Amino acid sequence: MEMTIQKLARLAGVSSRTLRYYDEMGLLKPLRVNSAGYRIYGAAQVDRLQQILFYRELGLELDRIKDVLERPDFDPKSALKAHHKALLERRRQMDALIANVEKTIAYQEGRMEMSDKEKFEGFKKSMIDSNEARYGEEVRAKYGKETAEASNKKLQGMSEAEFNEAQALSEAILVKLAEAMAAGEPGGALAQKVADMHKRWLCSYWPTYSGEAHAGLATMYVEDERFTAFYDDKCGEGAAAFLRDAIHIYTGMTK
Repeated sequence: MEMTIQKLARLAGVSSRTLRYYDEMGLLKPLRVNSAGYRIYGAAQVDRLQQILFYRELGLELDRIKDVLERPDFDPKSALKAHHKALLERRRQMDALIANVEKTIAYQEGRMEMSDKEKFEGFKKSMIDSNEARYGEEVRAKYGKETAEASNKKLQGMSEAEFNEAQALSEAILVKLAEAMAAGEPGGALAQKVADMHKRWLCSYWPTYSGEAHAGLATMYVEDERFTAFYDDKCGEGAAAFLRDAIHIYTGMTK
């Protein structure tokens, strides 16, 4: 069934202006333009728009979505399974935070006791569930089940101060990474400072540290599109590769 841009906009809950912009940037081209100059969309365009909106909901930028959808090996069924997995992950995160809020309300109303550690359980549990859903299989395959579980245990046992410090360091890394990219050299002083900050951040979660494992993780940042999208979206295109190179230099694992 074919439809006009106005009908598709109403169906998807977006504006006609948005669809025109998607057309202009090559993200969603209409099936055809009729003799009156109206954009006409078909079933394939509807399915593509659904994929676009799924990726937007997961926080990807439009340019990144376009790159993903236009890859020769893009598989819509696999993408839908990935969307489903990500949404389940988000639901688990929300469930953990809701439980923590409910517990905090009961504590503030004097109906139960709550330790300082418990006040942050929901945030830590949410992070563990998120990491497991996104990267659990890869981490276990690369570093082993015992290492993955030890890392989760270390995170769960963090104090409030340790947790906040790790979070602040994570944000600082992104700021410094963008600055280091502007300086231009992975081997430069600023980029090497970023690599050292990244090591300290890892040591907040990893039970043990090795330069080889650090370099291997940096390589995965480039090989896995999810990591690449995260760093490139936060710090600019090429950020994941720049961070990998800086860490390889830092750990002495350059070829």
